[in-house]
Order: sequence, then structure tokens, then C-alpha cells
Amino acid sequence: MFKSDQYELLDFGEGRKLERFGQYIIDRPSPPADRLARSTPRLWKRANARFERTSAETGKWRFDSDLPATWKVSHEVGTFELKPTDFGHVGVFPEQAKNWLWIAHQIQRAKRPLKVLNLFAYTGGSTLAAASAGAEVVHIDSAKNVIGWARRNAKHSNFSDAPIRWICEDAFTFVRRELKRGNTYEAVILDPPAYGHGPKGEPWKLNDHLIPLLTACRELTAKRRAFMLLTCHSTGFGPAELEASLLEGVFGACGAGVDSFPLTLTTDGGRKLLSGVVARWPATMDRD
Repeated sequence: MFKSDQYELLDFGEGRKLERFGQYIIDRPSPPADRLARSTPRLWKRANARFERTSAETGKWRFDSDLPATWKVSHEVGTFELKPTDFGHVGVFPEQAKNWLWIAHQIQRAKRPLKVLNLFAYTGGSTLAAASAGAEVVHIDSAKNVIGWARRNAKHSNFSDAPIRWICEDAFTFVRRELKRGNTYEAVILDPPAYGHGPKGEPWKLNDHLIPLLTACRELTAKRRAFMLLTCHSTGFGPAELEASLLEGVFGACGAGVDSFPLTLTTDGGRKLLSGVVARWPATMDRD
């Protein structure tokens, strides 16, 4: 988890969430917070930036004069450069922090060098987690500017010389090429969107392409599989659905010790906001 001076969920409700990243407070849409009441209305007036959607994917920010163009927050796996984007993101998904610690633990417990493939890798939180534990990482994202952002995060985290390959490529295209090359991995991390496209316009639809991609990842990791981690923030995919996808794509119909549960963010007062789901293998008792 992030230390409280680096990140805090302050409040949520009425379809929005109020978060503090470092010293700056951000007000953004949050569909899981719809039809919920805010617990501390007065806090919302302190926001340094507010994002309003103008379409299904993009929107506009309203800033105050105190918000810099970029700033940083730190986690034990690394340091993240933050900045507002046209999609309402700021460069880090705090609910993933518990997964970063799990990734690092799986690599450490393997007691052997691991080669990890991080697909839909965004700004590299999972990449930093794997690198911090000593893994060799291949980081795949379809956006060149996001690859650059992830590389800056690695530099901020003193991982410029770590064994990380940064590749701008469509995730499914890359996996199929790796299979043709005969390359293998010990672990795969995936955080796919509902919809998207590769750098050459390759289509991605979660409902159509997730199972075939997982099946290809099964082949990539067949020799010495150490762990698999799949996260999702798409409507219609709860823990049961995500677990079923991982089982079908990687392990077949039989049970294989896959664990799945909601990802949440928690206020200081103990209120929990649903923030996606995760399915991971091997299952562990510790979900934090």
C-alpha cells in the first residue's frame, strides 16, 4: 500500500472520488461511487483539479493555480511521475499497490531468476515491482508516449540499468511473435482495457480477445510457470468472471488454485470503494 503522505482516498460519492496524491487533491468521476453519499462534503472544496467527462473516454480538467504540470509520489517498489491526462488519469492506479507487493513476493519466493512479461503495462507499476525483486522484465504497451512515461518512472526509481525491455507493440501481436520465436516466460501480468487498439490499429475487445490471449500466454509459460496475474476495471467482469477467464485460458476447466477478489480503495474512516477486480495464480492467503 501507499504510505498516507503519498496517497489517500479522502472521500467518494455521487459518482465521483476525491483523492490526494502527495500534496495535491484530485476530484474525478468514479462509476462505482454512483448512488452513494459523500461522507465529508466540505473536503471537496479543497480540490486542486477536477475532471469532467465530455465523452465516454475523454474530458476536460479544471485546475487551480497550485497544481504543477507534473509531480511525484513514491511507493516501496518505485517512484511515479504524475500528470493529468485527457482520459482523467494521472499516471498511477493506487488500487494496484497490493498487487505490486504480491508480484515482488512471488519473484522472491521463486528463488531463481524469472523472466516476466507485463502486458498492457501502462506507466510501469508492475514492471517496477518485478524489477525491484530482481526479475528480467519485458514491458509492452501500445502507446509510445506511455512507454516514455514508464521509462521516466524507472529512471526516477533508479532502475535505468535494470534488465527491462521497453516495447511499443500490440499485446496479442507480440505474444504470438514470441511463440513463433520459441521464447518463453515464467510469469505474465495483464491489465487489459475493455476496448483499445495497437500502434498499427490492431483492435482489442476484452470479450473477444481475452481468452485467446490467455491461451497464448499459457503456451509462453508452459515450461516453468511461476505466477499469473490478471486485473480488470471493465463493467461486467467481477471476481467470478475474471477467475473463470483465467481458468479457461490458462489452466483448463479444472480448478488450479486461482484466487480472485475485488480491488478496493479505503478511506481513513474505513469506507471501501470498488476499484476493479483481480485474479491470480497461485492463490495465497494474504490478499493485501
